[in-house]
Amino acid sequence: MSLKLDGKKLSLEIENRLKKDVASGLIMVNREPGLAVIRVGDDPASGVYIKNKEKACKRIGIKSFLFHLNKDISNEEVRNLINKLNNKKEIDGILLQLPLPNQLDPQELISNISPTKDVDGLHEENIGKLLKGERALRSCTPAGIINLLSSQGITIEGKRVVVIGRSILVGKPVSIMILNKNGTVTIAHSKTKNLSEICKQADILIVAAGKPKFIDSSFVKEGAIIIDVGIHRLKSSNNSAFELCGDVKLEDVISKVSAYTPVPGGVGPMTVTMLLVNTIFSWQKNCGILTTIDDLLP
Repeated sequence: MSLKLDGKKLSLEIENRLKKDVASGLIMVNREPGLAVIRVGDDPASGVYIKNKEKACKRIGIKSFLFHLNKDISNEEVRNLINKLNNKKEIDGILLQLPLPNQLDPQELISNISPTKDVDGLHEENIGKLLKGERALRSCTPAGIINLLSSQGITIEGKRVVVIGRSILVGKPVSIMILNKNGTVTIAHSKTKNLSEICKQADILIVAAGKPKFIDSSFVKEGAIIIDVGIHRLKSSNNSAFELCGDVKLEDVISKVSAYTPVPGGVGPMTVTMLLVNTIFSWQKNCGILTTIDDLLP
């Protein structure tokens, strides 16, 4: 029987740990952690994600500040807001909610966020520290994946890992994390030839392809571990309702794999939880408190 890698369960366990860390830290500094979220425009999916993040912050004692900006705002205006937030002591983390309207340059704006407040782990300084294996704020989804594996005693060292997807959000940083843990990693993408043959060599297959139910049993070897990063809302074939699914056709691979992440309830909750971890880590550093969660930053 395949092992379900339950991201929802692990997220709750980590949240309980963070809640205790906040409570003990407040005794020393009397200032709660602060997270600023910048939302530009009215993308519905962004609204849902932000509400989930706000609820998670409230559960563990992080004070969240939402800055909801007009969709026509200029790059300079967003940059000015970021600079102000960089200088506010009560703000420990700054999250620029993606995607952004076309007139804005996300990489330039992320580069303006202070590296010590970059809770998405996307600033070039934090990416550089990841490459060097130095402790820093980490990209949330990749760090969530590594924690999900380690929570079940799944070692990466010596394993053959295939990552489908090369984005700066998932594919590239998770590949570096795997290298740092002595895994042998192959990055596949839309131009990769013989993709199914490459995937069948994987002990661990991480799928961030952005295509619903793209991976079936023909891509997976017996006993592999499969991590599904995708999430899609598809119309159900039975009725007018919608169903959530990932990049993996789970019903086709589940009898073949040794462990898997469900969608929903796998990688998604861990992404939000790693945002909380980054914010608490930044707060502890900013307040001069001994950091207690280094083990959660791979």
